[in-house]
Amino acid sequence: MPNIEIERKFLVLNEDYKQLATSHYTIQQGYICKEPGRTVRVRVKTLPNGAQTAYLTIKSKPNANGFSRFEWEKEIDVTEATELLQLCQGTIIDKTRWIVPAAEEGLKWEVDEFHGKHAGLTLAEIELTSEEQEVEKPDFVGEDVTSDPRYYNANM
Repeated sequence: MPNIEIERKFLVLNEDYKQLATSHYTIQQGYICKEPGRTVRVRVKTLPNGAQTAYLTIKSKPNANGFSRFEWEKEIDVTEATELLQLCQGTIIDKTRWIVPAAEEGLKWEVDEFHGKHAGLTLAEIELTSEEQEVEKPDFVGEDVTSDPRYYNANM
């Protein structure tokens, strides 16, 4: 089915991911809507060279095991995204995302190092092609928190 995100999320045990990363960038994101069953997120991504892109994302609630959900995303104007961040509910999330190649060809780990209110929290996510897909966990990856709502960005 198109627009289905299949993702696993893990706590991070150490900073080894920084040496393995092929790139990184910062993200500022907030939630315009955080209702049970749906979220509407606005995100501004800033590369180390200062270039920015922005996105509006709509997601459904996760399925029963927490792995899969509908996701629709569209690139939007950065100025508009910055204005939309002013409408967001709760705290604006500020994080650095590190991209680490996975052992499995075509997959990558996205390691989010949170700043501000959530400083000290680091999570690793990997998008899969099926819920049954197995992945080799690198040494920096710890406990699976995929279905734990405390680690959903919308709840932070």
